[in-house]
Amino acid sequence: MIFSRIKAAYFAVEFLISILLVVFFMWLFKKHIHGVRKIWGRSQRLFGFYSLEVVGKFDECANMIIMNHQSMLDIVVLEEVYPKNLCWIAKKEIADLPVIGQIIHVPQMISVERENKRSLIKLVKDAQDRVEKGRVLAIFPEGTRSHSKELLPFKGGAKIIADKLNLKIQPIVITGSDILDVKNFSFKNGKIKIICLDLIDTAAPEWLESARAKMQETLDNERQKAAI
Repeated sequence: MIFSRIKAAYFAVEFLISILLVVFFMWLFKKHIHGVRKIWGRSQRLFGFYSLEVVGKFDECANMIIMNHQSMLDIVVLEEVYPKNLCWIAKKEIADLPVIGQIIHVPQMISVERENKRSLIKLVKDAQDRVEKGRVLAIFPEGTRSHSKELLPFKGGAKIIADKLNLKIQPIVITGSDILDVKNFSFKNGKIKIICLDLIDTAAPEWLESARAKMQETLDNERQKAAI
């Protein structure tokens, strides 16, 4: 426990410094922002001393990925391994942070006011702009981190964007990223696994709930394997 807390303190300092550096290098090399972020993701794995495994393949046809959310490492690992330029849809509170918020502004991520219904219009417009530029939207449909074995109910933002823009959606399941526990301020050693599922049939009216059920089934199977 003491070691995991020392590691958490070390990583917190390193991570904050790395954010400042990646913002600077993205600003400096504006034509290579995606490459800068991939290098940053790789560096965090080296500094965090965790391993990473990708199961399956990222679908080249997808223009949105949806994922479960356990810790900020979810973003870090996908920045490292995802082949295309991701556009994260994040809370406006992050974008409003002094200096740190530039991690949203410089690479043209999308920030959204969740409680403001009128912001949905801007969200769809911004999402269309990013997709037309060849980027892949990345969203956590739970809306926040889950601290239990069950996925939280999915919010409707992903469905609204996907249905309006006729997007192709690939669910991604991430396990092991809870080795970083901000609430208890600990960071254990371990492996993070990224599991790529098949594209969703968005023609079905309840496709978002079907995706949630498939992701939950995958999470349950992974936990059963780990328990053996």
